[in-house]
Amino acid sequence: MRTLRRYLATEIIVATALVFAALLMLFSFFDLVEQIKDLGRGAYNMRRILIYVLLSLPDHIYQLFPVAALIGTLFALAQLVAGSEYTVMRTSGVSTARFAGTLATIGFLFAALTFVIGEFIAPPAEQLAQRVRSQSITGLVAQEFRSGLWIRDDRNFINVVEVLPDSTLRGVRIYEFDPEYRLRSISYAQRGAFQSDRRWLLQDVIQTRFEDMSTSVHEIEETRWQSVLEPDLINLLLVKPEQMSAWRLYTYTQHLKENRQKALRYEIALWAKLTYPLAVLVMMVLALPFAHFHSRQAGVGAKIFAGIMLGIGYYFLTRLFSHLGLLNDWPPAAAAIMPMTTFLAIAVGMMWWQERR
Repeated sequence: MRTLRRYLATEIIVATALVFAALLMLFSFFDLVEQIKDLGRGAYNMRRILIYVLLSLPDHIYQLFPVAALIGTLFALAQLVAGSEYTVMRTSGVSTARFAGTLATIGFLFAALTFVIGEFIAPPAEQLAQRVRSQSITGLVAQEFRSGLWIRDDRNFINVVEVLPDSTLRGVRIYEFDPEYRLRSISYAQRGAFQSDRRWLLQDVIQTRFEDMSTSVHEIEETRWQSVLEPDLINLLLVKPEQMSAWRLYTYTQHLKENRQKALRYEIALWAKLTYPLAVLVMMVLALPFAHFHSRQAGVGAKIFAGIMLGIGYYFLTRLFSHLGLLNDWPPAAAAIMPMTTFLAIAVGMMWWQERR
């Protein structure tokens, strides 16, 4: 069985690597086409576009791992069926359950690799990619911390505690400096609403001004604020929960709870991050029943197409349950785990049905 496991592992790893090469070239081409439309904006030249595309690769690898593992496993098994090797293995006494166990062993290796990429490589690479793009196009320097989003706009520093779904800003602090970089004023607004032409309406403002030898505090009900910030730019600067590491999601969720803010979106993203590597294992086990379904002459293409459809279905199902969980206040673990358990149940049901035949 050790020889069989080693042989299957070699075939699946090689097939998955080939699938990854094709998918990554395809997605990199899409990224390149998408970014070329901004060529020439600010300092966003071709070199920085290529840097952005390269830095986006780790996130693509992480997102595509279940689909690539599924298609690679399907392709490897289809080749075994086409060469009658699979039939020989079955007649030699290797049951479907033992095949599934062998695939699960290989899948654990892929799952561990997926976790490492998703936790330690993809998040910082994606953040750096977004930073390169935003700084090149707008000249803004921005970073997100537990205290919110910090943005440097010329001589001013802006801190936004939270950006609501309608692009309303909550908890806006504006630190204004003079040309010698001496602090001149600090303004704090409870809310900020975008109007038009880079103008924001700030509400419930407390402004502290620092004169030569004195300090004055003013309370302003409403005031207009001119800034380079726009809703689209803020969404670009913010890191999406799905692109954060599990540890950062956990610490940020705790921070939101401590401040009595709603953290459901980040909790769902945390559970999805923790369970996503296991989806690779489930997809590989799901590939096994399809080895029986098609004839040797017309099997490979049909199985690869089935793998692509299953991968796309899983991707949309995870997004669907995330949104449904957010809208209906489902338990975060249930919203994140349900798609994977659904596909696992399908795999187990198909293998049970085939064993009964």
